[in-house]
Amino acid sequence: MVNGDPAFIASLAASIAQCRICRDHPLKGEANRLPHEPRPVAVLSATARVLIAGQAPGLSVHESGLPFNDASGNRLRDWMDVTREEFYDARRLAIVPMGFCFPGYDAKGSDLPPRKECAPAWRSQVMAAMPQIDTILVIGQYASAWHLGAQRKPSMTETVRNWRQYFFANEGPRVLPLPHPSWRNSGWLRKNPWFEAEVIPVLRHHVDSLVRGTNFA
Repeated sequence: MVNGDPAFIASLAASIAQCRICRDHPLKGEANRLPHEPRPVAVLSATARVLIAGQAPGLSVHESGLPFNDASGNRLRDWMDVTREEFYDARRLAIVPMGFCFPGYDAKGSDLPPRKECAPAWRSQVMAAMPQIDTILVIGQYASAWHLGAQRKPSMTETVRNWRQYFFANEGPRVLPLPHPSWRNSGWLRKNPWFEAEVIPVLRHHVDSLVRGTNFA
């Protein structure tokens, strides 16, 4: 592996696009096979300093092939204070969810968790291929579990409230835990006004310093 090499990253992205593990080799046997054609959605980059680590694509993302191409993405872009053009510029932002494919719905019509085949097969390779990443925006419990490990708090609220512990750590990329920007979390935002008062300004300032510059003119 050639870390940070654009040719290698392009090759890795092409391999991810062809991945069919969850359809052809599902964990827990055939009954757990992904019920539709996989469409891996991930944006790798040799230059981006910010990585968005989400959960898994929803149906609208599955259909369009664009990550966060939905109402959640609109809220996330507002939190970050970036335009759609900036958000989808792979020179500026890498977007790598825990699961690359839409996992389908549960019996209640909610999105299923990210497929368990995906992260063990790909995530370490992806992270090693992008050593230039300075900051990881960790969205939701599944990304927190991977990127924070034992440092994660018992609840998402506690994890996000303790963001300074991860953001100002001395080893590796900065990690900023965020709640999922789903509109289903609007109640959480109302109950936790400290998030928009304390975290969003830091997020916007840091994203601005890393995502905008003369290299992207």
